[in-house]
Amino acid sequence: MKHVGWVAGAAAAVLVAAGAITYAVADGEGTAASPTADSADAGFARDMAVHHQQAVEMSYIVRDRTDDTEVRRLAYDIAQTQANQRGMLLGWLDLWELPKVSSDPPMTWMDMGSMASGEDGALMPGMATNTEMKKLETLSGKQAEVFYLQLMTDHHKGGIHMAEACVKRCEVKVETRLATTMVNGQESEIALMAGMLKDRGAKARP
Repeated sequence: MKHVGWVAGAAAAVLVAAGAITYAVADGEGTAASPTADSADAGFARDMAVHHQQAVEMSYIVRDRTDDTEVRRLAYDIAQTQANQRGMLLGWLDLWELPKVSSDPPMTWMDMGSMASGEDGALMPGMATNTEMKKLETLSGKQAEVFYLQLMTDHHKGGIHMAEACVKRCEVKVETRLATTMVNGQESEIALMAGMLKDRGAKARP
């Protein structure tokens, strides 16, 4: 049941995305033709959808592992924001009639496919490994809070790197605006999480 909120949010966001991209094209902000499967626009949409999905999963895990109001509020905000953004990204791929998966390694669109090692389930830099996700599920209280904040800080750093690449490379203006929003929002949350870690006698991982 923990993923019901994510599913509902993503479904609603797809509808929002359809309206957003339609408006953008009508307003002269879209490209003359839909992006191609190997474009930066499509690559970013595919990769960030995967990246966001893990952030949503981590946030739902920690929600059930702590009673701390501050951490639970942050986790809820991250889950809702990234589920909605993920719905927009997948909605655009549908509208462009492009596949949601690619045979190319993640981050190929930003010339960094060789860095997407896939080690222990971490498909892209910043993503938690399968081992780390399982560890988060075993912790509780302050330990869960600290580990979640550390994982999410790393996750945001990886996400910001990808979003900045989209701002430079993507051609659909509504998508570059979303990428800019991601950069600003996640930088703000990294600063917030640094303070939350300090309050708990911890700090971000090197």
